[in-house]
Amino acid sequence: MKTAITEMFGVKYPIMCGAMMWLCKPKLCAAVSNAGGMGNLTAGNYATEQEFRVAIKETRKLTDKPFMVNVTILPSVHITPEHHKMYLRVCAEEKVAGVEISGTPLDKAVGMEFIEELKRAGVKMFHKVGSVRHAVHAEKTGYDGIYAAGIEEGGHPLNDDVTTMILTPRIAEAVKIPVVTVGGIADGRTMAAALTLGAQGVMMATRFVATKECEVHENIKWEIVRRQEFETTLICKTIGLQGRAIKNKVVEEVLARESKGCGLEDLIPLISGQKVKEAWETGNVDAAPMMMGQSVGLIKDILSCKEVIERMVKEAEKELEHAVRLFKA
Repeated sequence: MKTAITEMFGVKYPIMCGAMMWLCKPKLCAAVSNAGGMGNLTAGNYATEQEFRVAIKETRKLTDKPFMVNVTILPSVHITPEHHKMYLRVCAEEKVAGVEISGTPLDKAVGMEFIEELKRAGVKMFHKVGSVRHAVHAEKTGYDGIYAAGIEEGGHPLNDDVTTMILTPRIAEAVKIPVVTVGGIADGRTMAAALTLGAQGVMMATRFVATKECEVHENIKWEIVRRQEFETTLICKTIGLQGRAIKNKVVEEVLARESKGCGLEDLIPLISGQKVKEAWETGNVDAAPMMMGQSVGLIKDILSCKEVIERMVKEAEKELEHAVRLFKA
């Protein structure tokens, strides 16, 4: 496949792994990149500069292919503005292939000097957005690409609540830089749809949790396989941190507290990163919010990253060829 994304990074397929706290570490990152896609190393997993640099070097020992680093700039108990600056500075110094910025754009969060530093280092900058206005701002600021994240995605979709089907073509027609579709992507059919909507690639996270290389308890992987598309819900809307998670006991409690007007202080014990980390390690599917997208309905097996990506590409090719035949009939 040849798109603006494969050309920009020199990768085989325009399939990117999205950020995931505690999960996007060197092993999974390298597995996705070695399979022809773009792996993701999530900076927030690392508390110190030394730990972060070690993770980058460890990833490079496992793959000689390019990968992305995520820096999420949202309110956090443990990740401070100084962490954000450190992550970006290290990305520039280590000359990683690209950075995925989620949340507040770099010019507003840390200043234009960090954008300029990344550009000098040749690091491509992608901003994950949920609206045309944010995509246009990112392009004007100097970003190299856009992740168009629909409301279907896991994690923290924008509260504009626009679906992938609408968001991708709207952003693709509004900017000149490459657009990558996020939200509801898990197989070749959804990939083909994204490409026909104007995307130059796709990004997915939930699908990569249900892989052999993802370092998460097997209970979590099989829970994803069991769940249906209607078994996710939006939480934390009342505190300005909207997130999509699989329905479970903790999520029910979060929603119950929100309905009573509880604020962040009352919700933190339920949604803290440490609580999520413990759930991933123990396999207790009711212990923490499992931030997954509606694409769980499309996930029916646990494969290697290579098998996931190669099957996606074959399916996408088949679906696109089928669409062409329909018009020629």
